[in-house]
Amino acid sequence: MKKVGIIMGSDSDLPVIEKAVAVLKQFEIPYEVHIYSAHRTPVEARDFALNARENGFGVLIAAAGMAAHLAGAVAANSTLPVIGIPCQSKVLEGMDALLSTVQMPTGIPVATVAIGGGANAALLAAEILAVSDDDLAARLDAKRAADAAAVLEKDRTIAANL
Repeated sequence: MKKVGIIMGSDSDLPVIEKAVAVLKQFEIPYEVHIYSAHRTPVEARDFALNARENGFGVLIAAAGMAAHLAGAVAANSTLPVIGIPCQSKVLEGMDALLSTVQMPTGIPVATVAIGGGANAALLAAEILAVSDDDLAARLDAKRAADAAAVLEKDRTIAANL
């Protein structure tokens, strides 16, 4: 199975990345996590993206706050799917990061999840990998079914008690 590469702009993004890692572990998807800044370590971020396919990655996740250029910088240097996670900061509550991540020029796409959406980024990465992995696709289907069953059980409980 291909790995998921996770890059965060700084260690302040770690709580968001931990949510992504938990999902990847749940689905037994191999991953690597790195801190590379689009601004402070641009050479390392570029090298990681340029060599990602050759290093066994199938999807890249990039999380950053504030200026949030990391996902775009990664996407500019790789044709692998890139999922951007805008991270909340004290300034503008993450809206700046969301807009920086989602507003990419034609030709350099970045799939973008919600502000702080680490779990959804990992689920989207799993869905991308599942295109060519039937076992992973079955595990994703089972999770969806379990999630639906949990909601319906809550519905039955509410209906019975109200």
